Amino acid sequence: MSAQDSVDLVGRLSGEGIDVVRVTYPDMLGTDRAKDVLLEHLPSVVEHGLSFCRAVYHTTPRGETIQVPGGLDAGLPDITVHPDLSTVAAVPWEPGVAWVLGDVSSPESPREVLRSVLARAADHGMHPVVGPELEYFLCDPDPSSPRGWRRYTEVPGAIYTAGLRADPDNHLLRVLRSLRELGIGVTGGNHEYDGAQFEINLQHSEALSAADRAFRFKAAVKELARKEGRLATFMAKPFAEAGGSGFHFHLSCVDDTGNCFDDPAAPHGLSTMARHAIAGVLRHAPALAALANPTINSYKRFGPDTLAPWLIDWGLDNRSAMVRIPPERGEGSRLELRLGDASANPYLAIAATIAAALLGVLAGEEPPAPLEGYGYDTSKSPVLPSTLSTALDALEADIELTELLGKDFTTSFLAYKRDEVARFRRHVTEWEFTEYAYHL
Repeated sequence: MSAQDSVDLVGRLSGEGIDVVRVTYPDMLGTDRAKDVLLEHLPSVVEHGLSFCRAVYHTTPRGETIQVPGGLDAGLPDITVHPDLSTVAAVPWEPGVAWVLGDVSSPESPREVLRSVLARAADHGMHPVVGPELEYFLCDPDPSSPRGWRRYTEVPGAIYTAGLRADPDNHLLRVLRSLRELGIGVTGGNHEYDGAQFEINLQHSEALSAADRAFRFKAAVKELARKEGRLATFMAKPFAEAGGSGFHFHLSCVDDTGNCFDDPAAPHGLSTMARHAIAGVLRHAPALAALANPTINSYKRFGPDTLAPWLIDWGLDNRSAMVRIPPERGEGSRLELRLGDASANPYLAIAATIAAALLGVLAGEEPPAPLEGYGYDTSKSPVLPSTLSTALDALEADIELTELLGKDFTTSFLAYKRDEVARFRRHVTEWEFTEYAYHL
């Protein structure tokens, strides 16, 4: 965008009552980092960018800066963030504020990682389309709880419902209406499997737009909950007595003729590209888990009979498989990756999945026979990593995948996440004290 274009944009936004532009970008976790810019200074920011400390990618959720190459050892250098003005949107719940995504000059930028993978895919005729689905829990303050929070409602059995039965304060309706005004392609939502758990679906689109919208969706839901004094959490499994929250997404590829995954004459109606993509996702699944399931807590969502993946398998319209092939064909041909949990950084989970699919296409691999019946039988398929540490080892060992994701990014991600594992191993949990202290 030219300098004159940014001046014209300022005039348009001012006419719409906007006086502040919030420039936002994802950190390594996918959490939103931002700066509010007064509207009259936007042209200067477009030209020169905003400076942030690179350690934003090396900072833990509780504010500790850890040792990652290029951070503390380099004297905490800057990164530069430039607004992507094609993403400007007014914030419905904050009058006078517009929201714009930022592009970051760093190999650690999740948005740049995805862009790089998409460029490699395009070189081989793959133009991915992604449809995200995200689940989260809503919590109310509870001063009597050690956590300070409790589930907003614990109504049992209200699976796939809408209305007051499981949502007595109409949380979902308010969120859907606010997100519609934001314009991020929300289509609908419902109360999910457990009390106070909700799922909201987003339209499918080309992969970068889908990741942008999933990132904005998570940030918006958390912000809307904060406005009401509540907590919306995309943690994988925040409650021992409840199930986990997933980040499922649907993936296909298109070209000028339509959906590249469709072939009525092929086995299961799936094209050669589709079958090879499935095989690639299966082969790289252990490494993929590190990015789709990126926290210590993520692996407490897995296991038999959880409706979360546990084995590396695929199936035809089978929700117990890691990769599900929905029944639609033609323009609806696609795979659904059910591996990811809601804590995943959308840019990184989508980038890694597309990279794995591309590697499968390039290798010309065929997948094994699809799963039949209910899954979770370890005699049929290999088991996914059971800990974050194991998944990180698999990622480091997967040279093909890490080459596509970028060496500098992978080095930083592994260092950042291994520090998380080390800190957890040193931490004494309440479970340990309750289990051992009285008797030992």
